[in-house]
Amino acid sequence: MRTELLTDEEIYQKVILDMVPNTKRFLWIGTADIKDLYVNKGKTMVPFLEILSDLLQKGVEIRLIFAKEPGPAFRKDFDKYPTLIKGLEQMHCPRVHFKTIISDGKTAFTGSANLTGAGLGAKSKNNRNFEAGILTTEPMFIEKLMTQIDQLWIGENCRTCGKKQYCSEWQQFETKPTKKRS
Repeated sequence: MRTELLTDEEIYQKVILDMVPNTKRFLWIGTADIKDLYVNKGKTMVPFLEILSDLLQKGVEIRLIFAKEPGPAFRKDFDKYPTLIKGLEQMHCPRVHFKTIISDGKTAFTGSANLTGAGLGAKSKNNRNFEAGILTTEPMFIEKLMTQIDQLWIGENCRTCGKKQYCSEWQQFETKPTKKRS
């Protein structure tokens, strides 16, 4: 596979059920909206956060960048997984609108779907959003997506951002060393 257009349930099947759980080293997720999201794990439905917790326990590094503060159901699920509290690297940026998931720097998805049940979750076709995106293993495409996330992660845009008053993160970049990916 080089690049493939995915729509609707194909995104859930190929990204959430296949790409994400098979990540070995690092997983980067960027989303505008983040809500409780349930997925199949074996024969049961579990919070997507459980999949992330499982990955952290295997030594996978996870970055999560989101624009909108998660809702109460997401926060309640989050608190059930102590591994997330200790190991999930997260950043709030109110200007993030991209929806991107990168696995090991080798596979990437980018498209319209937020990290929500209706966007990426196991909702039925009668309840899910109509979504589209690109799944790719094309190195130049992935590099550009990784650069975008890296620049946000190290605060490259924070000093000149016009939304500092809405951002709880920006002040840390005045003293935070800039560490790009290895």
